[in-house]
Amino acid sequence: MVNDLKQLLRDNVADAPTDHLDTASLVAAGRRRVRVRRTRAAGGTALLAAGVVTVALLGGGPAGREKAEPAHQPPRPDAPTLRLADAQQAVEERDYEVLTSHTNKDLDADNGQYLDGVTDDGLVLFRDGPRSDQLYPRFALLDPSTGAKDWLPDLAGIGQDQTWPVDLGTDRLVLLSLENGLPGAMRAHVFDRASRQWTTLTWSGLPGVEFPRAVAGPDDRLYVSVPATQGTPPEGGWPTGPDGEADDADAEGDTYDLWSVSMTDTSDVRDEHLTVGELAFTDTKMVWSDSGNGAAGRFHVRDLATGVETSFDPHLGDKCNLLGFGATGDRIVASEYCGTYDGGVRDDRVQILSTDGEQVVTIQDSGAEGYLPPGGGVVVVTAFRGDQDTQSGAYVYDLATNRFLRISDAVSNYGTGGAPGDQFFWHTPVNHRHGATQWLGKLLR
Repeated sequence: MVNDLKQLLRDNVADAPTDHLDTASLVAAGRRRVRVRRTRAAGGTALLAAGVVTVALLGGGPAGREKAEPAHQPPRPDAPTLRLADAQQAVEERDYEVLTSHTNKDLDADNGQYLDGVTDDGLVLFRDGPRSDQLYPRFALLDPSTGAKDWLPDLAGIGQDQTWPVDLGTDRLVLLSLENGLPGAMRAHVFDRASRQWTTLTWSGLPGVEFPRAVAGPDDRLYVSVPATQGTPPEGGWPTGPDGEADDADAEGDTYDLWSVSMTDTSDVRDEHLTVGELAFTDTKMVWSDSGNGAAGRFHVRDLATGVETSFDPHLGDKCNLLGFGATGDRIVASEYCGTYDGGVRDDRVQILSTDGEQVVTIQDSGAEGYLPPGGGVVVVTAFRGDQDTQSGAYVYDLATNRFLRISDAVSNYGTGGAPGDQFFWHTPVNHRHGATQWLGKLLR
């Protein structure tokens, strides 16, 4: 799905005159997207001789706070640490294979077509529009092996509203939206793949939301984050960083009241009586932070079978804002911004921990942003520090093998969704950055 700010605005409309600007959801997600895209980040040069990066190769273990570097340099994480330059250059057909791709030549001129995610049985959800010559979006399931598209029946009532896939299973597809893109009732559009029928669900007992922040749990429920508190700038505003922009490192985070809703009974709405920041599920655990989009506090892990909860200090760093969060198996992935230093160098981190709180590895470099989709096993790291920067590009960190690979030497102005298992999306620029190519690949192990 597209996460560039201009594209998010465009996705609410077919053309400018009929704009229904989703200002509330943009404000809710604004600090994250501005922070990530504020200066563009970069990829890495192949320096490792082997494809597997093990903790023994990562430079001697955690650095204690008593050994912190001078204030003009980003401090070292309390973890084994990789830089983007430590990535091995990936080779197609040796390290990965391309499953499919799609190019939009000019997304600045009009909305386009997108690879929105991958189903559990390997088909790609393909979204077309809305755009200037097509008022409403339409969807297809694309077979990456043949390129054939199975166009789904029209989704009645969607209008020009943006949709976000939350569950792409073998039996059903679930897309979330807000009516007219405005704060209020969250809707779930469910496509039954056997009957080929759409159903739209709403839950009258669910509080209104500003943005459809929800994740699918393993118990056939959606877990919805309802805004509780929002971090505010300090008195006098944020300090100015060395790059001349506001530096909101160590911002006060946002919190949410957690609710859950049944996918089969719209009267079944539960207040989970839990305050969370970021939230993720594995097959056996629920994982959350105290807050998100700012200082994270502690990480919490609940065993879904026993209900036993544990928590730990993730050692994000004194100035770190938690901007992205995911979990799979016994791993937690946190993407963070931790301040701007001399020369406009940013302390950005993609931190990988165990669900027991062990520091597995932290990828630290200016502009690095990480993403782990639900059910994924591959962390995608994107970085853009300008077209001439030698480390701009897309990277992957394989949680199964600890390989750290550089996939491309450029990233577009637009983003992509996620894929399960050993598959991953990345994106590259075309047409002088007016457009983008989305790629779907699979790691070869």
